Amino acid sequence: STQQLPLRAVTVDRTVDYHHHRITPSTMLASAPISSAARQSYAGARALEAGRRPARANGAFRARTMITASIRSTDGQKQAFRKPIESRNSIRMGIPSKGRMAEDTQALLSACQLPVKKLNPRQYAAEIPSVPGMEIWFQRATDVVRKILSGDIDVGIVGYDMLAEIGYGDDDLVIVHDALGFGGCHLAVAIPQAWDEINSMRELMALPKWGPARPLRVVTAYPNVAEKFFNDIGFEHVEISTADGALEAAPAMGAADCILDLVSSGTTLRENNLKEIEGGRVLDSQGVLVASREALLKREGLLEIVHELLERLEAHLRAQGLFMVTANVRGSSPEEVAKKLNSAGPLMRGLQGPTIAPVYTPQADGSSITGSFYAVSVTVPKSRIYETVKQMRTIGGSGVLTFPLTYVFDEEPPRWNALMTTLGLNAKDYEHLFRQ
Repeated sequence: STQQLPLRAVTVDRTVDYHHHRITPSTMLASAPISSAARQSYAGARALEAGRRPARANGAFRARTMITASIRSTDGQKQAFRKPIESRNSIRMGIPSKGRMAEDTQALLSACQLPVKKLNPRQYAAEIPSVPGMEIWFQRATDVVRKILSGDIDVGIVGYDMLAEIGYGDDDLVIVHDALGFGGCHLAVAIPQAWDEINSMRELMALPKWGPARPLRVVTAYPNVAEKFFNDIGFEHVEISTADGALEAAPAMGAADCILDLVSSGTTLRENNLKEIEGGRVLDSQGVLVASREALLKREGLLEIVHELLERLEAHLRAQGLFMVTANVRGSSPEEVAKKLNSAGPLMRGLQGPTIAPVYTPQADGSSITGSFYAVSVTVPKSRIYETVKQMRTIGGSGVLTFPLTYVFDEEPPRWNALMTTLGLNAKDYEHLFRQ
């Protein structure tokens, strides 16, 4: 990639510091299209990329990155024709059609009470019955991004790595939710383990053998991301070739010096005698919800649907790992019980404070009295349930109950307000749509 992608990511400071290279969802990776002529000399390739304005040192380009081949065909990554909004009336959402991303996407939607209904397993069109008026289209991950750019779909779920590779600077792309909690992995440089003396990008760059006649050969399925990474760190004399699979075999075959690929557990790298190096972690990736800026602003009904998606997603994701702990606590008044809880530490204060209600103790004559016990409820992480139970007992609690939370709804999803700001809209102008 060779340009900063001005995607307006809806996110709360998720900057990732990778030593000399910093990437955030709001400054996505991008690339100017690279034509087949890029297979010519370095000078010819640089002439094609003149609009990128790379850094120079002593009159020469700092980085001599070059894409030499592409199974994915970088020639096809030109500005797509965008269909006008009025070309269709339906609202469309794209989701991955195959693989783990597809399974995780549908599992998340189902957990948010948004199950995808597919009448025929061979069909690529479906629906979410609880969101009438929205079509679901199953697509390859790369095509989800491309079809948002072309105007064929309005919103989609895709891995951030694919968004970074395919997005290449289109201002129409807006990240609505940057952390859907699945598909976690990272993109990294990996070199042969036999290179014992090389353990960082700085040491790799310092090897004297790299030059115009012998560049560092990198194979990757992410040529745009890779090109930007090497240019940003000032790595001179890099040759990038692309492939879509079995990248780990390239160094052993002598086809490349290193790879730049997705890493999850690192097992595949180790089994192929490869290793990550310091400073070679390019970006972190997981599932994201992305939409077309133009569609959000102009497609009737889309903002309402996106608001509902955000509400359900945020409520479910926030509730993950949280438990409600409820106990009956002795006390003479709610204020006395609240004081006990506050003095027990922050764990006993819940999300915004403990919930305290009187317990109506039944009497022999059928009546009930209050003032002896109060029901107390606090929300805590699963890992701290037993700690909370013990603290409840120290302040006179008994009959302790615990149960997992399914959803935690805020007054308004934080990312909705951020989206409104990104689109230049006033959230108050849309409150009447969601409070009916």
